[in-house]
Amino acid sequence: MIFSQLEYIVALARERHFGRAAASCLVSQPALSEGIRKLEVELDVPLIRRGNTFEGLTAEGEQIVIWARRILADRTAMTEQIREMRSGVTGQLRIGSIPTASSAVSFLTAPFCEAHPLARVHVASDLRSDDVLRLLADYEVDGGITYVEDRLPEGFRVTPLFFEKYVLLTAGEGGFAAGATATWSDAAAMPLCLLDRSMQGRRLVDEAFRDIGLRAAPRLETDSVASLLAQMKAGLWATIVPAAWLHVFALPPGVRAFPLVQPERRVRVGLMTLSRGPETVLARAVTAVARGTDLTFLEQLPSEQV
Repeated sequence: MIFSQLEYIVALARERHFGRAAASCLVSQPALSEGIRKLEVELDVPLIRRGNTFEGLTAEGEQIVIWARRILADRTAMTEQIREMRSGVTGQLRIGSIPTASSAVSFLTAPFCEAHPLARVHVASDLRSDDVLRLLADYEVDGGITYVEDRLPEGFRVTPLFFEKYVLLTAGEGGFAAGATATWSDAAAMPLCLLDRSMQGRRLVDEAFRDIGLRAAPRLETDSVASLLAQMKAGLWATIVPAAWLHVFALPPGVRAFPLVQPERRVRVGLMTLSRGPETVLARAVTAVARGTDLTFLEQLPSEQV
């Protein structure tokens, strides 16, 4: 058994297509198929349900993929640690983030790159919370920034970053005095533009309304943070966003922000990493940066918005 054979079966499980899997491994399709066939011979079990096209993995194949991911992750951790001993942290840090927490990512990647000039960073910032945990479990990202539930899923560790708090954005003053707060009841009475219902950030907003016996009835929904703020330029809408966004995204002209109270909602956001197996050099390095970086300022409006 060689590492390339494990890489082939993992790629096939990910891509669900022989041609795409071969391309991702930078080999020909016959080479990939032959590598997997040899792995089947060595293990003496069928790994693929074969037909004219890829029809899926067998039960044995699904289990082998789990082991293969762990073995390949251990190999990566070993080589990273050896490189670190010779020349410092190198390689590519892979971070996955939910959209509403993407504003926090830059406040970690900048100090990470300053501390480790030989390392590179790739950020995927349009993920659902479940996707973040799945990618971590599959060793496809080194760290994930997402909401932290009261009970941490088994196999993960968390570094708390900040509490996500919410603000109401309105066109003009929206009937509120400068520096005032708004209630969730106030927000429910406005023409709302919100994130799509499938996104966890939206589900948290809906929960806040339900807690006071109301239901959000937005006239416009979008699955994009950028689109949500762009819609505010029309001057027709009000929306609800995390205060952290306003430290990164400039408000459109004429739009005002008011902290939401009654109730004041807050949800913890943290950096998630795997707790099982040897911790990779990159995961350890970004965790150290997260522990040494104070992001609690993201819980409040920027000074120019107060």
